[in-house]
Amino acid sequence: MLEVLASSYIVYIVWKGDKNMVDLAFEEPFKVRQKIREEKYKRPTAGLCRGYAQGNLVILPKSLAYDFLLFAHRNPKPCPILEVTDVGEKELKTIAENSDITTDIPKYRIYKKGELEGEYLNIKDYWREDFVSFVLGCSFTFESALLDEGIHIRHIENKSNVAMYKTNIQCKTAGVFSGPMVVSMRPIHVDNIVKTIQITSKYPKVHGAPVHIGNPSLIGIEDIYNPDFGDPVEIKENEVPIFWACGVTPQAVAMNVKPEIMITHAPGYMFITDVKNNQLSEL
Repeated sequence: MLEVLASSYIVYIVWKGDKNMVDLAFEEPFKVRQKIREEKYKRPTAGLCRGYAQGNLVILPKSLAYDFLLFAHRNPKPCPILEVTDVGEKELKTIAENSDITTDIPKYRIYKKGELEGEYLNIKDYWREDFVSFVLGCSFTFESALLDEGIHIRHIENKSNVAMYKTNIQCKTAGVFSGPMVVSMRPIHVDNIVKTIQITSKYPKVHGAPVHIGNPSLIGIEDIYNPDFGDPVEIKENEVPIFWACGVTPQAVAMNVKPEIMITHAPGYMFITDVKNNQLSEL
């Protein structure tokens, strides 16, 4: 059953009876990170800490860090950098004081030589002193702005993960890193397409404007209801699929390049920062 919740500036739709999700939607980021650190919250983070930016994670050995930094610089749509740590540093000092990158994400992935080795609730036992962490902007950030304007986000309403797809759009190569862009998709009613583009264009540090609108086959997606990552969502009558560059791109790149080791967030399970969304808006 659906219930409407009103804050001082927006009406949110939440699932009645899920008080934990309601509380976390309006909670301070450091408190939610603490719940995640204590493994009391293990679900996707869409809709949490409304008004605060979320980020994708990439952890690499120092030997690969420069190449990835260059890759992100050349591909700012899928890989907009919010913070890069010093070698061996676990705290994200700029965007989340007193954080711990080894525990503060609900689910991690470890890739070894391009193969998914496993998913973990923390990576404390896998940490190395030569690791460098990158946090990349996430489109969950601009979802708050869309909700503010009354634009529905179906995966939040469904309590599911956002749908993500590998595409035939190739990223610009940098050092050893190359591969396809991954995109996230949200169905948008035809009456809201222009507004959606205008809103998301204000947030280039979290993927910005869409990279494609409409026919998914034009960017290499053959089955819109079979995403490579996340969960499928229904596209209703008078809705159009809209696609944004996605910070899961490095995971597709890892499968292509096969580095010794890469640690990432599990798709949809993001790092919640202390940065307010409006700090990332450029208009």
